[in-house]
Amino acid sequence: MGNDVGFRPKLVPIAVVVLLGFGLPYVAAYAAFFSSKLFHTPSPAGPILPWLYVQHAFQLLVALVVIAILKWRVPADYGLHLPRGKTYVGAAILWGAIFGVLMTLVDYAPQLIAHVTPNPGYPLTRTNVAGWLFFEGVYVGPTEEIPFRALLVTYLAATMPGSLRIGNFRMNWAGILVALIFALLHAQNFSLRAWPVALGQQVYAFALGVLYAYWLEKSKSVVAPIVGHNVSDVVEYAILFVWVAVG
Repeated sequence: MGNDVGFRPKLVPIAVVVLLGFGLPYVAAYAAFFSSKLFHTPSPAGPILPWLYVQHAFQLLVALVVIAILKWRVPADYGLHLPRGKTYVGAAILWGAIFGVLMTLVDYAPQLIAHVTPNPGYPLTRTNVAGWLFFEGVYVGPTEEIPFRALLVTYLAATMPGSLRIGNFRMNWAGILVALIFALLHAQNFSLRAWPVALGQQVYAFALGVLYAYWLEKSKSVVAPIVGHNVSDVVEYAILFVWVAVG
């Protein structure tokens, strides 16, 4: 295990990534909140799913604006195009499905142990099922992977180069650091769930963040991270809906 020569932690790039990583979701949430007041878009006081659609739309919009600005100062390939070589889409689908099952086992471990059916918090109407499956299977990928992988990983890799090597495995440190931020954004679950479940979520969120960054780096495109993210999330929700439906 080792580092490539030339890798040095740099305070300013790390500070920028931490600020953007933790700030983007909140900026998007405030934008969505003011949109609900001014334009009567879905409100955080209403059903959660319409609100998430709006908040994630603003998150993507802000990320694209920041990428456009950063290109003037940090010219780099931010991956907003189809893969130009190996796509890693097949790996993304396979590992996404595996992690979708793993996430279900972690998130619903108490219900599995107690042999009870989980309560999703909303009735399984056609509208709710279709809305959640589309959100998790299509919408969440680009609205989270463009901000976190295309923007943050690319920026940090360009401004603070250096790779981690473990045997034949090698990837840029930027992807690992952003994966840590990505995992910590889920830390509020320690106040909402039993700590073993919340800890498990931290572990799989970090692992997924590393995988997404690896696919971005190797394919030079954000497509595989988007696909992997969508697949893992929609598999978990599909399992949940079938579980609740059959009792």
